[in-house]
Amino acid sequence: MPDAGPGHDGDGGQRRPEDHADSAGVAHPAGHGTARPVREYHKSRGDRAGDAIFSVLARAGVGPAHLLTTRGRRTGRLRTTPVILVVHDQQRWLVAPYGAVPWVLNARAAGQVRLRRGRDRRDYTIRQLPAAQAGPILQRYLRIAPATRPYFQASKDSPVADFIAEADRHPVFELTPLSETSAGDTAKASRP
Repeated sequence: MPDAGPGHDGDGGQRRPEDHADSAGVAHPAGHGTARPVREYHKSRGDRAGDAIFSVLARAGVGPAHLLTTRGRRTGRLRTTPVILVVHDQQRWLVAPYGAVPWVLNARAAGQVRLRRGRDRRDYTIRQLPAAQAGPILQRYLRIAPATRPYFQASKDSPVADFIAEADRHPVFELTPLSETSAGDTAKASRP
């Protein structure tokens, strides 16, 4: 699934060590059972091909993917990557399954993002959730985005406490619309 690899910040520079997610194979922080090995994210050719496919589908408004656009924190250039949102009732959350990858750092710096799905484009402010609030969202995310499971210590059947314990490695952002529709969208625009 979509994110730039850990070695570069996706905004033209090298990432600092503190920008990286915890390394692979860390013992489960909640102390439940045997520690499950966690894969460290490295963007491969297959990931790039998958991103291209998800991007085309998101532009067409097909499937679960949205296109996330952030402004580069150093260059100011727009960066786009496909993502899968967690949606419940009218609330939306953005999950970073691979840790503090470039889009996360850019979103934190800007405090807002743009999401596109089909013709619908909306701008959102973001707020990173504390671990206790992020845990249930991560649990739900793992069920709807199975390709990211190797990057989590918790499994899809783990209790919420296990997700809370590793929430610091998988930032979760609450999305709040800046306005009901963004410039250029019609009043009839459907929700992303």
